[in-house]
Amino acid sequence: MGVEEQRAGEFYVERDVMNELCLDKLARRRTHSTRPLLKERVKDSLRCSVPKLKRSVLSFIPILSWLPRYSVRQDALGDLISGISIGIMHLPMGLAYALLASVPPVFGLYTSFYPVLMYCIFGTSRHISVGAFAVTSIMIGTTTERLAPNSNFMILNGTNGTEVIDVVARDVARVQIAASTTLLSGIFLFLLGMIRFGFAVTFLSDPMVRAYMTGAGIHVVLSQLPSLFGIRVGRFSGPLSQVYVIATLISYYCKLHSLYKVAVIGQIPKGLKAPRSPDVSMWGSVVGDAFVVGIVGYALNISLGKIFGQKHGYNVDSNQEMVAIGLCNIVGGFFQCHAIAASPSRTLLQDSTGGKTQVVGLISSVLVLIFILQLGSLFEELPKAVLACIVLVNLKGLFMQFKDIPALWKSNKVDLLVWLVTLVCTILLNLDIGLGASIGFSMLTVIFKTQLPRYSILGHVPGTELYLDTDTYEEAKEIPGITIFRSSTTMYYTNAQLYLDALQEKSGIDIGMLLMKKKKRDTEEKRKDEKEKNKAKKEAKKVQLHIQHISSRVKIETLSLCQSKVNWGFEQQGNGFDQDSKTDIHGDDHITQMSSTGREGEMGRSSVNDTHTIILDLSTANFADTATVKTLKNIFLNYRKIDIDIYLTGCQVCVVEQLSSAGFFSESIPKSCLFATIHDAVLHCLRLHGASDDLTCTTNM
Repeated sequence: MGVEEQRAGEFYVERDVMNELCLDKLARRRTHSTRPLLKERVKDSLRCSVPKLKRSVLSFIPILSWLPRYSVRQDALGDLISGISIGIMHLPMGLAYALLASVPPVFGLYTSFYPVLMYCIFGTSRHISVGAFAVTSIMIGTTTERLAPNSNFMILNGTNGTEVIDVVARDVARVQIAASTTLLSGIFLFLLGMIRFGFAVTFLSDPMVRAYMTGAGIHVVLSQLPSLFGIRVGRFSGPLSQVYVIATLISYYCKLHSLYKVAVIGQIPKGLKAPRSPDVSMWGSVVGDAFVVGIVGYALNISLGKIFGQKHGYNVDSNQEMVAIGLCNIVGGFFQCHAIAASPSRTLLQDSTGGKTQVVGLISSVLVLIFILQLGSLFEELPKAVLACIVLVNLKGLFMQFKDIPALWKSNKVDLLVWLVTLVCTILLNLDIGLGASIGFSMLTVIFKTQLPRYSILGHVPGTELYLDTDTYEEAKEIPGITIFRSSTTMYYTNAQLYLDALQEKSGIDIGMLLMKKKKRDTEEKRKDEKEKNKAKKEAKKVQLHIQHISSRVKIETLSLCQSKVNWGFEQQGNGFDQDSKTDIHGDDHITQMSSTGREGEMGRSSVNDTHTIILDLSTANFADTATVKTLKNIFLNYRKIDIDIYLTGCQVCVVEQLSSAGFFSESIPKSCLFATIHDAVLHCLRLHGASDDLTCTTNM
């Protein structure tokens, strides 16, 4: 399809040139804010009414809003099939991920039961499947093994005197650590959700989250190698810990032939345990781990929730999701569960098997409960190697994310750098330190982007009111005498100086050099004026003395001459005075003329490229801090000293209000220097300098 075929039509606009004052008058700018005062907003938030109470309850407990409208005919069959499928998947995954958390397998079944029920009540996503997940489980496992290593539970064997591990005491301690960490992470998320802090997940970019998940998957794989090969290896923690795991496995490689015993899950007790308060005394040791675990779990939930929410046409409340995951972990902490998250593999299965509502979670929980109460013993002889294989198979989706590398190479190399740095940090620095380093690096890339914006000189496209980058578009031509400058990002305190430097470079006007020359020129002119004034004073003094001399001579001659010669004497005296007066007046005109001519010759043009106007396009700015205000004031002040007019265009309302509040506009910088569009400013400049009206004619403005 050619360019001519793509045209949808033409439009013609005829209106006056609009600066900020004209625009306020035409659009009738409000003199007061329509937003209620803070006092009124506080009163309204504290005011209670039945509709408001109902909305609050339904928002906090979403199941009350969707369950009464549940359609048995449309949704029940799909939810039933999906619930059974997810429940069956929960069983081996719960057992396997409990091993990742370094707790007995039955606690993985608890994690697949209590938190899932809580999410059905408080969650807003209809399709994600929460429960035990590899990443959060191994993060909990890292914490439990760090605080309760095997070396703390070594006892002497009464039979042969060798040291063995007191497995019972060790497992009790690790369950307490896992439950305490989970409870604390839930409290963090619940409080953050209640103060509407769900936007915090926006700091976790998608490339960073995906790379972090991939790096965590590598940790999971390495942690499952001992179970897969039937060897016993202590888990290391801290930076470069994975290198020690790998080294230990290599040392065992030559001894595999002598190891024939197969490790199995072991006893799975029947029934549910009563809730138990976790040991809060260890919160000081796990506070950092708890916060990281909570944020990672929430990030997984909200990412998957928004993906499937967009797919099926409903919204997922980020703040309520934070509250829901927090409550899941709080309740789970009291029932000795470990931290939960949404599983991508289970979520995909739930969507593909026809699950449509949170009823899927209720059905899967019932199935898990049956196994906890009666059928758990069926898994007691299941080899741990099988569970390791289940874990590895479920990590397939994480390792498929390595395909992000070629895709990001083509689309955005900065995001690719974030992806690679996050992966390396996660693998080498462990999951907690790696996450902090990854977030820090991701934030640095944002700062670097604002420090390295693209600065452009805009030119007019003939026959339109469009102004485009002259380096990108061949038809965009600069308007003689007018420089239009734009930055690709907002100007604030970190890049204000860069903005000034780029303005000088792009416009070709070295403001510092020109101001220095002007100062020197003004000094020379002042000295020349003083010299001319002194010369004029001397000439005036000479004339005055000459007049006094003539007057004295006239008086003497008047006394000595007779009456007949008096008139003749005065006539001669008058002729002489007139000639001298004419000479004096002519001298003053000559001085004035010379001074004016000298000033005009010295001033000349203010810049080498004959620029008389600079237009700053601020359409990309979304706020104006004190550095922005100060920089703009300096631009107006300095460029006007060299006879260059400055105009602003494209300011958003919030930016104009911030400039006004900061006292930017004054008699020297009126609001009339701010125009609605670049074209308005250009037309104003052309008319002000008596330039051609070609732009006006071609664009019908």
